[in-house]
Amino acid sequence: MNPDMIRAAATRGDGVLRMTPLLSSPFLDEMAGRRVFVKPECLQHTGSFKFRGGWSALSGLPRAQREQGVLAYSSGNHAQGVALAAKMHGVPAVIVMPSDAPVLKIANTKAFGAEVILYDRANEDREEIGETLAQTRGLTLIKPYDEPLVIAGQGTCGLEIAEQARALGIGPAQVLVPCGGGGLTAGISLALEAEAPEMTVRPCEPSGFDDTIRSLTSGRIEHNSRQAGSICDAIVTPAPGALTFPIMHRLAKPGLAVSDDAVLAAMAVAFLRLKLVIEPGGAVALAAALGGGTDLPEGDLIVVLSGGNVDPEVFHRALATQSPA
Repeated sequence: MNPDMIRAAATRGDGVLRMTPLLSSPFLDEMAGRRVFVKPECLQHTGSFKFRGGWSALSGLPRAQREQGVLAYSSGNHAQGVALAAKMHGVPAVIVMPSDAPVLKIANTKAFGAEVILYDRANEDREEIGETLAQTRGLTLIKPYDEPLVIAGQGTCGLEIAEQARALGIGPAQVLVPCGGGGLTAGISLALEAEAPEMTVRPCEPSGFDDTIRSLTSGRIEHNSRQAGSICDAIVTPAPGALTFPIMHRLAKPGLAVSDDAVLAAMAVAFLRLKLVIEPGGAVALAAALGGGTDLPEGDLIVVLSGGNVDPEVFHRALATQSPA
């Protein structure tokens, strides 16, 4: 992986990807005790940064290979990103999704024209299911994070952060990124290393599912002991990827873990103060910025809100945690 791959992904995405804004709020600054800038990837196509990787992967495949169709496994956001990218290219897509994924994500994936195959997250291996389907149907498997074209696509978010930060006069800053398998964290880290080396990346995860945080501490890939039990379904993964972990280990700083309660409170803050709808997994970095995680050194924060595909009942739970002052 290198920055040129990210720049190439940005070129292929020109006119297709949305450049999401870099927002600020005096309310967030006061709550965090510092300047906080928010990158709302919930405003990206399909409501998540995952469209970046999906489009990069589809557009980067040879045409003949792409036309045979693609397959992905995902709890929902990668599913939707690949499904829409496939639809825009006019090729078939098969998506393997956990049966406990949010109903909205399953419905949206089907609405984009993909065939959805459900599995039991606790007792079945999505990678094994995906590999078998790819081989038997002749489909190209697009992994959710351990794929160079996908990492390059997610890195386009980092290119935008660097450009927008320069325009706003933001210098050194810590960039807080929701982290599952590490595709977004690794991609942003590579982009910022090239375009804004004064910035540091901090992966953020739900407490109890902090495999990346533990891996960065130990220097080797650590696994989560369970795959269910957090509201942050979008970023609950078995372990950081074989491709993403070395990048994060080289470039990222220690990660931050936050509780589900802190995540729900952050979702409410995003709605009340920024008028943004964020899903739990997409809100972990904001929760860390607002004090739900380990103390952060002084200085500006740039917070990635990675997605907004939340079921109504979970969103209602979040709003119930606080009310406007």
